[in-house]
Amino acid sequence: MLIMERQIDRLSVHVFDTRQEMGKAAADAAAKIIRTLIARKGEANIVFASAPSQNELLSCLLEEDIDWRRLRGFYQDEYIGLPPDSPAGFGNFLRRNIFDRKPFMELHFLDCTHENAAMKIAEYTALLQKHSPDLIFLGVGENGHMAFNEPHVADFQEPRHLMVVELDATSRMQQVHDGCFTSFDEVPTHAITLTMSQILSIPNAMAVVPTSRKEDAVDAMLNGPVSAACPASALRLHPTAKLFLDKDSAGKGLLQYDRVSQKERDSI
Repeated sequence: MLIMERQIDRLSVHVFDTRQEMGKAAADAAAKIIRTLIARKGEANIVFASAPSQNELLSCLLEEDIDWRRLRGFYQDEYIGLPPDSPAGFGNFLRRNIFDRKPFMELHFLDCTHENAAMKIAEYTALLQKHSPDLIFLGVGENGHMAFNEPHVADFQEPRHLMVVELDATSRMQQVHDGCFTSFDEVPTHAITLTMSQILSIPNAMAVVPTSRKEDAVDAMLNGPVSAACPASALRLHPTAKLFLDKDSAGKGLLQYDRVSQKERDSI
């Protein structure tokens, strides 16, 4: 059930009772955008997010009526130095959850070592310049990061498409919370990420953010200043972005304030 819809600056926010309802609504909205793109230009270039927060979106997207042979798939970040077959790799997450389950036209991966990270960035940048992304799926980290644009490195005017970043402790611990690694020390220290400027340049953006572990980040994203202190707040500047939440992730940033406002109205 849809609990709330709200416009915050340019960002359209949609809150649902459950994660499944949130994922289904996001998949429906995404499929409409993708079908429109295919009808207009014959193909669509999609940038995926790789995290358990995307599970419901991806599973519902698989059920949508989409001509997958017209889609070119990218993704937004990847650890540096993981073994190619590591289940924790973001490309492998997407292989399991969508890439190997539909007949995409093309798929492009970010796997690399520390030694060839610069070469991989140059290669992926050239691909993104040749095939400009039409739609990006996004998550929000517990510290407010988008992709792996951590608060200490996020730059809304960054001229590069991708960059190498050192992950902060909160982001590394989040990977343990998500069940991707069994301990903090197993989580890689560096990753390649799309930059904030590249994310904001993509015409259609859709963020899917469930669970109470994200409610502080969602609160900062929606109610704090637009600043690199909470990189996800930049989505409020995007002209077409949509944010899909469940009641747990919206609890502090939206629903709590809505309950207070209702009490104030009832007391009049």
